[in-house]
Order: sequence, then structure tokens, then C-alpha cells
Amino acid sequence: MKLVNGAIAGVVGTLIIYPLDMVKTRLQSQKADAFGKLRYQGGVHCFKTIVQAEGARGLYRGLVPNLIGITPEKAIKLAVNDYAREYLAKQSHTDPDHLPIHLGMMAGATAGFCQVIATNPMEIVKIQMQVAGADLKPGQPRPTALQVVQRLGLRGVYKGTPATLLRDVPFSVLFFPSHAYLKSVCADTNGNVSFQAVFASGIVAGVFASGAVTPADVIKTRLQMAPKPGEPVFRGFAHCFKEIVRNEGPSALFKGIVPRCMIVSPLFGFALLTYEAQQRYLKL
Repeated sequence: MKLVNGAIAGVVGTLIIYPLDMVKTRLQSQKADAFGKLRYQGGVHCFKTIVQAEGARGLYRGLVPNLIGITPEKAIKLAVNDYAREYLAKQSHTDPDHLPIHLGMMAGATAGFCQVIATNPMEIVKIQMQVAGADLKPGQPRPTALQVVQRLGLRGVYKGTPATLLRDVPFSVLFFPSHAYLKSVCADTNGNVSFQAVFASGIVAGVFASGAVTPADVIKTRLQMAPKPGEPVFRGFAHCFKEIVRNEGPSALFKGIVPRCMIVSPLFGFALLTYEAQQRYLKL
């Protein structure tokens, strides 16, 4: 039932923070024009531009495939981390809530690795739908998720998988042990943790982990975008990294770091809060 619990938690979190994810993707995918000018001058400007040009619905472009993907992705991530912590705790004769840091990192790495089978297809479809809206004129038809999948094919939806692994595995290695530690710090004398502490721990751990892996997220976004005419086609993670640094400078690797932290931290805060509530009250 942990899989069901994780799936529900993921859907709740995604519905709340999706507009910020749209802003993050647009910021990470944009490049300067021939005059060196960027279309979006920051998160707030990007948000306003999307609403003015595409309407409020534009903020939710790609939501359906994201929800379809986030359901198994969060189910796998949260459930596998729990199962791995329980297994490692049993092997080391300790409590899952007080697992040594290196074992907590192993559990997180396992969860991050397993989730990619669901994450990558969802991410590439979402990104291509989000980015496509930026170049369309009013009244021009927008691509559907099915059209994107048909164009990409089975191999195409797993494009950029190494980059996704290099983002999601380190994220989980950092996030889950940090969250567990913060929860233990907030526990009362009986070991109970309030829902406020669960949420706050998810927020803090999310900011730390998402900020640390932002360069991998930028590279993954660039690899999974549909290339425009005249733009270079990246041959892989290393080539994309070199081209971004060479053409845009090292700071480009941290594009969208603020909206990314604003997305991931509340997403996991709400997801873990939902997950914890279901475990306590619904026994899922």
C-alpha cells in the first residue's frame, strides 16, 4: 500500500505547485537572441508573460502527462525509499527512523534510481509541451501529449536518461537522509513528529537537495527539448555541459534555481505531509 500512498501524495503536491514548474522550465530552456537579450527577465516576469500571452491555462500546459507520470514516479520514489530503509534497518539491527547516514544515502540512491523508469518519459513530454507554448502565436494549435509521444517513439521518450539519473539519484541521496535527520531533531520525547515538522523538514531538505542538483536539471532540460532549426544538437550530458559553459558561462548551469527550489521544496513538503497523514490515519 506504500505505492498507493506515494501516488496520492505525488498528485496532491503536483497540483499545488505546477505553475512554478512551468516558470522553471521556461527559464532553463531560454537562450539569448542575436542581440544578447533574454525573453524572460526572471521568475516573476516569466510568470506574467505566460499569463499575458497564453492565458492562465498556459501555466498548466503539460499538466496531464505530468500527473500521469508523477503518479508512478512518486509512488516508486517514496515507497522504495521506505522499503529500502526498512530492509537496511533490519540488516543493521536498528530503527528505520534512526538509520546511519550512509545507509540512509543508500536507500535514497535506490529510490532515485528506480523512479527514472517513470520520470524520464513524463519529464520529456512535459518539457516539450511547456517549451512549445512559448513560440506559438495566439490561435495556433498546440501539440498534445499524444502527438509528442508519437513523434518521439519509445526510444525518444527515454532521451536524456543518463542526465535524469545524474539529477535524481544525487537528489534522493541528499534529500531523504536530510529529511529523516530533520524529523528526528523535531521529534518530541516520545519520538512523535508533528505534521508541521514533517512539512517544514520536507521544505528545508528540498531546498538543499534541489539547489545542489540544479546544474544536472538544466542539462537534462536542454537535452530533452525539441531542437529548433539552427540550434546545436547535443550529443550527450558531457557535450551539453561543455557547450552551455562555453557559450553562456558557468552561471547558466544555475538558471531557474530559485523557481526550482520553490517547486521541489513545497512539492515534497506537501507530498510527504500527505504520505505521513495517510500512514497515520488511513493506514495505507
